[in-house]
Amino acid sequence: MKIGINTLFLIPGEVGGTETYLRQTLLAMAEYFSDVPLVLFTNRENDSVLKEDLGQFSQVTFVMLDFGATKNYTRILREQVELPGKVRSAGVDVLWSLGYTAPFFSPCPQVVTIHDMQYKTYPQDPSLRARILIDLLVKIATKRCDRVIAVSHFSKDEIVKYTGVSPDKVDVVYEAANPAFGEVVPLEKRKQLLSVLIPVDKPYILSVSNTYSHKNIHALVKAFGEIMGKIPHNLVLVGRPRQGEGEVQKALSSISDKSRIFRLQKLSMERLVSLYQGCDIFVFPSLYEGFGLPVLEAMMAGVPVLTTKKGSIPEVGGDGVRYFNPGDGNDLSAKILETLNLPQQEKSALIVRAKEIAKGYYWKWTALRSLDVLYKALE
Repeated sequence: MKIGINTLFLIPGEVGGTETYLRQTLLAMAEYFSDVPLVLFTNRENDSVLKEDLGQFSQVTFVMLDFGATKNYTRILREQVELPGKVRSAGVDVLWSLGYTAPFFSPCPQVVTIHDMQYKTYPQDPSLRARILIDLLVKIATKRCDRVIAVSHFSKDEIVKYTGVSPDKVDVVYEAANPAFGEVVPLEKRKQLLSVLIPVDKPYILSVSNTYSHKNIHALVKAFGEIMGKIPHNLVLVGRPRQGEGEVQKALSSISDKSRIFRLQKLSMERLVSLYQGCDIFVFPSLYEGFGLPVLEAMMAGVPVLTTKKGSIPEVGGDGVRYFNPGDGNDLSAKILETLNLPQQEKSALIVRAKEIAKGYYWKWTALRSLDVLYKALE
């Protein structure tokens, strides 16, 4: 089976967890299944990055479509008009699109990964025009593709609910986390890596998320402001400003000591892992997740996790994390204090349980299950 991989949606550093999903799944597929030829259809922005990831594997070839995907409407047009011809010329047996959309016409069977239906539940994030277009393209993908991959059972239910696709056509294939999060960084090295980012002599609370409205980062900032006089911790927020940044800035304006909040982005994997492993607690206040990769990363890193029972999060975190009620305005601040003050034995038991759960998620399994779905599409 020769697999075509549609990566045209990928702009490195811009699409969050879907970039991690694509790069890590393909890396595992190339590494562990060397007898499966992969043809990657790339764009100007991601071609060099993907060649750096996968260029050493002889079974992987690249076909670049010469356009910039930062212009979303250009990308959509080229995906619909130009990609099918490239697929035909490459002679692939099945085309896998890993980012929500797929060509209307294809010379071979198709599989599409739809990560979530967030634009339906939180329609304020994209513009009205973008929302209408996304909805149209996602529904086309579910109808034209032979199989649909969802990254959680929650996402599968959402896809079925909003597109009308048959549940029998949707396969659940979980994501995983980079094993680096579970590899302990020595304390001195960690301090060295973090000293250019934050004060390493102060404890901190960590959250990793771009500031979309549904990520609820403003609630974390507000909660931190309410308890900062009771704790010595700083708050470290990793992520880029997005449509919910206005709410975050409003919350920040009421913080009495803004010097205790650090905002970071574009970090190396080594520094990101060190940030996870060095925090006293990881807080993920999201109200909607298709998978919830940061939760799994923190579980692997061996730190207490406080999050919500929204979307797929309890499906991933199970009883290895602690939860707060985002509907209760005071619960987040109370649960942060409660988690920080857990007895050591209870904290250690929580971390051990989290690591046990996290061991069940790995990219080789994601690659293997994805291959199963691709073979199924050929049938």
